[in-house]
Amino acid sequence: MLEKIDTKRLTAGLIVLTFLVIAVGGLVRVSDAGESCPDWPTCFGTWGFDVNPEEQEAWWNVNPDEIDSRGEHHRYTTFEIFTEWFHRLLAGVILGPLVILNWLAIRRKEEASSTTKFGSSLALVLIIWQGALGWLTVKIDNEQWSVALHLSSALAFILSLIWLWLCLNRDEGVKPSWFDFDPILASQWRNRIAWLGLGTFSSVFIGVFVATTPGADNACGVGDVDSWPLCNGQFFPEIVDLENQSQIIHRWVVAIVEIGLLVAAWFVWKEQTQHQHGIVLRNWIWAATGFFILNMLIGALYILSWSPDSETFREMTSLIHLLVGSTSFLTLATAWLAISTFALHEPTPEAL
Repeated sequence: MLEKIDTKRLTAGLIVLTFLVIAVGGLVRVSDAGESCPDWPTCFGTWGFDVNPEEQEAWWNVNPDEIDSRGEHHRYTTFEIFTEWFHRLLAGVILGPLVILNWLAIRRKEEASSTTKFGSSLALVLIIWQGALGWLTVKIDNEQWSVALHLSSALAFILSLIWLWLCLNRDEGVKPSWFDFDPILASQWRNRIAWLGLGTFSSVFIGVFVATTPGADNACGVGDVDSWPLCNGQFFPEIVDLENQSQIIHRWVVAIVEIGLLVAAWFVWKEQTQHQHGIVLRNWIWAATGFFILNMLIGALYILSWSPDSETFREMTSLIHLLVGSTSFLTLATAWLAISTFALHEPTPEAL
């Protein structure tokens, strides 16, 4: 039975499902529902999500050590509990078992290369690690660093699946046209893409830290140009508290990375005309740059549109901000993985 599983399609499905898990996890964060299931893997001692205020109080009376940072008198809505419950369902009940199934099926494939088998094992280890981080995040009441680490691990996991999908294609002798990089240009740009990806990831990581630190997302002010692009009316305000003023550092990192991406986009445009398939690499870098610029504008919208009556709009804007930023990073990381998987294993014209 395992031999009949189309592991390439299953891996592609896992990539889509993982991105959905990340999106739902982002919804949990923006809804401030990360502590709405105080225990793990159950939720208020049950396997469901419909826990009314009286049942919450009764559970906390029995488990006073589980009372979270909001205090014993706070009560979560059914929707807040559902988002956290649904996130766990997708990750633990659906995604996890499918990753194990995929791993078993690939181990049984005679034509699977050792690299592909290693990729499937890496994905298995990372999904177990991700589950452990989820437990830790719940136990320590969603500390900023744990939430940021949880997202980072999720991005690492989805990249392991993307790499696995690329390896499965290579085992079959298939190379999608959108990975048909010119080997010379790809080898020249591989390290540059790695640095751009690292910068993009840093902006996302710090952004999550800002979003999970109370008050940090409006530390520069809200609602006018003195809050964006300026920060309290200044371009370079003094930093006296790294945690509460982390938004300033986030903006500086974003500005530096954006300049780097724009320079890279210009240079790759100039160089792509000299190579047979240079346009493929150009499109990947342009796409990452486009996502990054779009995300910068979404961040500006979040600050400039701030008002006491726009909480739902802010939450959805924050969620989109997270997903578009992650997409920019994943675009660069996927290009790097594809270059490493395909382009660097092809003979150059000089070698021929």
